[in-house]
Amino acid sequence: MLTGNILFGILIPFIGTFIGAALVIFLKGEMKDWFRKIMLGFASGVMIAASVWSLLLPAIEKSEALGALPWLPPAVGFLMGMGFLLLLDTLIPHQHQGSDEPEGLPSHARKNTMLMLAVTLHNIPEGMAVGVVFAGLAIGEPGITWASALALAIGIALQNVPEGAIISLPLRANGLSRTRAFAYGALTGAVEPVAAALTILLTGIMTPILPYLLCFAAGAMVYVVVEELIPEAQQGEHSNIGTIGTALGFALMMVLDIALG
Repeated sequence: MLTGNILFGILIPFIGTFIGAALVIFLKGEMKDWFRKIMLGFASGVMIAASVWSLLLPAIEKSEALGALPWLPPAVGFLMGMGFLLLLDTLIPHQHQGSDEPEGLPSHARKNTMLMLAVTLHNIPEGMAVGVVFAGLAIGEPGITWASALALAIGIALQNVPEGAIISLPLRANGLSRTRAFAYGALTGAVEPVAAALTILLTGIMTPILPYLLCFAAGAMVYVVVEELIPEAQQGEHSNIGTIGTALGFALMMVLDIALG
């Protein structure tokens, strides 16, 4: 089921993280606060738009085609995705950038490790989202085209570029060498193709659950936006820069999905 085109597609988001993490080799110092906020907002906008156009709407169409109540699988899948990320957020030790308090179960891990785990945690739903859309493409779902799947992968890759930099630059500032900061930053994105591949294999075994998986990924991504990205974009001195980033990200992802879909 993992053909060459699909394998390339699920690797695209990781390429975005790789490029972003590589910025630590060329940039000096930490990322400017205003730039970090607009990038966090941008990532929020991309993920919200992707959740609607690439995941929820196709799930509703698929539910109708299967003869199910069109709102039931989306609602159940969405809430299960939110609950799954809530569970991971509660159990996995991690720490967000700009916060002094770790979250999850008590751990003696270093701050750099906790920062990496925080980014890795919210890369899981992004990988699932790409995986479930490419799974729909592989089984010939009429509402999912190569162009729409590619649009989702590119959109997530674009928001992964600043995300990779947001993790690698602070790691460098905390004392790691440029090479190690780059490697660790890139490593946080490696979970995405793994999550995508596992989702594709699961969908191949149980095709009728596709609407649930689409909305599960949507719920997980929205959880990350509400729990992490938007609050971090609004930290510190109040400004509208994060909101502007959200608008730009949402508009870009919407245009990509509609134009290519």
